[in-house]
Amino acid sequence: MNAARRRFSLSRIGTALLLLVIVSAFFLPETARIPVSGASRTDWNPQSFWYYPWGRSGTHKGIDIFAQEGTPVLAATSGLVISAGEDSVGGLYVLMLGAKWRFHYYAHLQQIGTPSWRWVQAGETIGKVGTTGNAKGKPAHLHYVIRTPYPQPWLFDPGLPQAWNRMFFVDPDHFFRNQ
Repeated sequence: MNAARRRFSLSRIGTALLLLVIVSAFFLPETARIPVSGASRTDWNPQSFWYYPWGRSGTHKGIDIFAQEGTPVLAATSGLVISAGEDSVGGLYVLMLGAKWRFHYYAHLQQIGTPSWRWVQAGETIGKVGTTGNAKGKPAHLHYVIRTPYPQPWLFDPGLPQAWNRMFFVDPDHFFRNQ
């Protein structure tokens, strides 16, 4: 086999393996765990997801789970922490990539309990509930968002504000439906 054919064959194998990894992530088991220790579905308003109008972002793209400041924040599902840091809006935050290529965003933390590029198990402590970022002066809560890098066209609703953007978010209240 000549070198050009060998490279083409290896390229096809590499592409097939990459495709297998991407597709297999959709079949990984996904645990849906409420990410605040001791919290239940009564600790957030289920109608706050995609509430309009909401601050600079226009719509509220997650839920706020209220708890005492310092309450442990738990990983809602297993995944890879891809970023843990601070920004002006979310304050101290953790961003995690979980099954089904979903990004889980935990914001307004009092303290971050995990470094970036670490695999965490569902239920593992990743921080503490706080009031950082634009939550200063408000009751302590965890702002929790689930976002996908791919559109979910069945979620498009032209009657909603930012309807096109809604296709890239999962309603956390539905995610925790069985909790």
